[in-house]
Amino acid sequence: MEEKKEVALERSLNLFDAIAIVAGSMIGSGIFIVSADIARQVNSSLMLLLVWIVAGVMTLIAGLCYAEYSASIPEAGGQYVYLKKVWGKFAGFLYGWVSFLVIQTGTIAAVAVAFAKFSGVLFPQISSNIKLISFHGISVSSLQALAILLIVVLTYFNIRGVKDGVIIQNIFTSAKILALVGMILCGIFLGFNPHVFTENITTFSMPENISISSAIAVAMVGALFSADSWYNVTLIASEIKNPERNLPLSLFFGIGGVVLIYVLVNVIYLGVLPLDAIKHAPEDIVGAAFMGEIFGVWGKMIIAVIIVIAALGCVNGVILSGARIYYAMAKDGLFFNYLAELNKNHVPGNALILQGIWASFLVLTGSYSDLLDYVIFVALLFYILTIGGLVYFRKKYPDINRPYKAILYPYLPLAYCFMATFICINLLIHKSQYTIPGLVLVGIGALVYLFRFKLREKK
Repeated sequence: MEEKKEVALERSLNLFDAIAIVAGSMIGSGIFIVSADIARQVNSSLMLLLVWIVAGVMTLIAGLCYAEYSASIPEAGGQYVYLKKVWGKFAGFLYGWVSFLVIQTGTIAAVAVAFAKFSGVLFPQISSNIKLISFHGISVSSLQALAILLIVVLTYFNIRGVKDGVIIQNIFTSAKILALVGMILCGIFLGFNPHVFTENITTFSMPENISISSAIAVAMVGALFSADSWYNVTLIASEIKNPERNLPLSLFFGIGGVVLIYVLVNVIYLGVLPLDAIKHAPEDIVGAAFMGEIFGVWGKMIIAVIIVIAALGCVNGVILSGARIYYAMAKDGLFFNYLAELNKNHVPGNALILQGIWASFLVLTGSYSDLLDYVIFVALLFYILTIGGLVYFRKKYPDINRPYKAILYPYLPLAYCFMATFICINLLIHKSQYTIPGLVLVGIGALVYLFRFKLREKK
């Protein structure tokens, strides 16, 4: 009788694939939209740039810290595994709990809806006002249907194998980076007005009813989460060739490249549009106002195409990576057992399907955007636990192989924790309507862990 071979995750992805996952997961619709809200909060062009620069620095510091974890523990599950190794299963479960309910699936839902919304600019039949199905007060619009279709199609391709998912990722990451570079070049050579830029930079107004430091801290949320999801590459560490080398390099080049592009995009916004035009851009789509200033009525169409491409690549990156968290949790007995199974294509097919179902449900409920707002505070807390935990990680595992060590340790990890804590405190003070529900979500997770796992262990 022939012995059945065990199906395992395969190391089939190279450095370029890993960089594409980092950059592709980071670049969604945020860079085209959130500068409007940031500008309204800080009321200053210089501070608008400062928010993006500081957010970029924080993201790069976080990536360099995660690089040490990922090179030392190149396992599927990324941040879940790091939290479990450092702080125990309880911390790992809470992160996985919030990731499944909101962070990963909510991001998939929100960006899929952005994809559908901007597809509607090109095809008017795609709209939240066009109902395809209505039944006892429950309706599905053509916009929601397209968003769900995108999730289903990309989930299908990722179920076919990690290489299929990464091919899609490479194509769309390359396309959207070229599109953003094209925007920057158009801004420099076709629309940049030195007078507008000088006036923007030299005009300074104090934020209203809040200190400068607090205004920057609160405004950082949009920039940080426009640059978020970079850690997705660590979730698939088990599938990357030579992870000791390629994971740190992918984080450095992927994050560094996107941060540079984000700062340059905001520089050209300020070189083409007055600050008031950024603050009051129609529907907050600063990218459309910028392209409209250069190309007129065609600008809106061009930016819609760019955002559609960016959103598609972002959704694919999160779908590809997120399922590995639930796969790792299931292997540890902390999630449904069937999620620990790999299909014939060596990927966690069951976890991908469950993730797609929940993300589609969030699209139908329309609650994903509120949930993402609620979880911002909690996500920062998990970053603090993970990055601050690097100090304890070195003490707890002194003999573990460390092919890469975080530079300027422990100063950079401590600097990140200080900045993130300052942001969290200000969010508690000024945005409690978002922070309290996030803490409630974690509290429910703690009760689930207590009754589902801890009490079972005592029996």
